[in-house]
Amino acid sequence: MALLALGEGRYRFNALRRRIDGVSERMLSQTLQTLERDGMLTREVLTAIPPRVEYSLTPLGARVAEQLRGLADLLEASVPELQTARDTHERDRG
Repeated sequence: MALLALGEGRYRFNALRRRIDGVSERMLSQTLQTLERDGMLTREVLTAIPPRVEYSLTPLGARVAEQLRGLADLLEASVPELQTARDTHERDRG
């Protein structure tokens, strides 16, 4: 979800946390550290008062986010089919 959100542009930590509904501060922090370590995002400390940190995708992260966006779009478009399959499964089991 962080990659998908960052595919929309740069985010500060709290804005990113608000954008990704339901993620804990700890989980987001760990995810961002992992994505930075893997070369998918950059963490930029901006000299301001108070200091700010912004996250953005690297070219690799942008490519991965683009592929994830395609998968997310496919899943979203398939919700009616998924629901029909679930209903059929439940009916057949019942």
